[in-house]
Amino acid sequence: MIFTRSHATRLPAAALAAILCTTAAPQNLGAQSPSLLDPGAGSISLVPDMPAPAPQQAEPAAPQEMDLRLQNAIVAVVEEKAITMDDIRREITPLLPQIIRESTSEQDYLNKIQALQDDIVQNHIDRALIVKEFYKEKDGEPVKSIPASYIDNQLEEIIITQYDNDRSKFLAYLRAKGQTIREFRKEIEEDMINGYMRQQQRKSQSVVSPVKVETFYRENKDRFYQDDQVHLRLIQFTRNNQTDGELISKANDVVNRMKNGEKFEDIAKEVSQDTRRSKGGDWGWQKRSDLKAELSEPLFKLQKGEVTEPILMPEGAFLMYVEDRKYAGIQPIDEVRDQIERIVLQQMARASQEQWLERLRRNGYIKYF
Repeated sequence: MIFTRSHATRLPAAALAAILCTTAAPQNLGAQSPSLLDPGAGSISLVPDMPAPAPQQAEPAAPQEMDLRLQNAIVAVVEEKAITMDDIRREITPLLPQIIRESTSEQDYLNKIQALQDDIVQNHIDRALIVKEFYKEKDGEPVKSIPASYIDNQLEEIIITQYDNDRSKFLAYLRAKGQTIREFRKEIEEDMINGYMRQQQRKSQSVVSPVKVETFYRENKDRFYQDDQVHLRLIQFTRNNQTDGELISKANDVVNRMKNGEKFEDIAKEVSQDTRRSKGGDWGWQKRSDLKAELSEPLFKLQKGEVTEPILMPEGAFLMYVEDRKYAGIQPIDEVRDQIERIVLQQMARASQEQWLERLRRNGYIKYF
């Protein structure tokens, strides 16, 4: 038996916000500028110069009071389990700073809170239905159970990793939460069941036919466009009061050693003064836009196996070697077949899991308030 919820059954977002200790949506909400990668003090940055990010606005602090009547309100009942607003609050509260940062207005903030509430309620419902399915007796199959030792081991792991192996901290957390150890163990058991059952559903989708791979490739070719890329190895000579002539002489010595048959990688491990020296100057695959123009322009004129002329910059001299090249364009299907198989498998697994959950929902008792 299942009750379908109408829009009217949803707790208003403003009421939910009150329960979350946010009596009013924060003012001046807006997206913040992303942080930029800092190459570190004293190191040489290969990436193009970028403007500094705008300063972040301070996040408003939330008051601690809450409406306890709303906190204990029942949102839904699934089988024999009630889902309360306190269940939702515990999951939403840690996410509030991120929601605040990403919201552009008060209404956007409330909309995000409402959508998250709906997701959490649905997750609680699905979790209860999955546990019921796990324990359901089926003809010809043994009754399933989770050994107590598995739960004991997971509980100890939680205390060690999350509470510094301090049982008193863990017990204090349970007291603050109003939860017994027995109830916490039940949560662990349900987590294990939920993970196991979902994994079994994913395993049911393990083969992707060549036809599906080719169809996906044909319909999504734009996804497999690649920019010009170079697998870069680099040797750097820092200036350290050396003249341009001295730096060029060192770089030319490297070129001559390569002409005599030595590998760029081996020479880099010996003479380079950059942070990738131990890796043979290996900077991995780089796009043209990943590098400063002074470096990208000479580098992308080269073919596989070629090395640049010495490049002089205020920091020192650079030699760049092309380990391999990828040219701009749509990648051939053979190069992306494994990638497509993973994508299609994920799609098939999601579809199969959703069908499975829909069946559980149809056959379960669910009532929304």
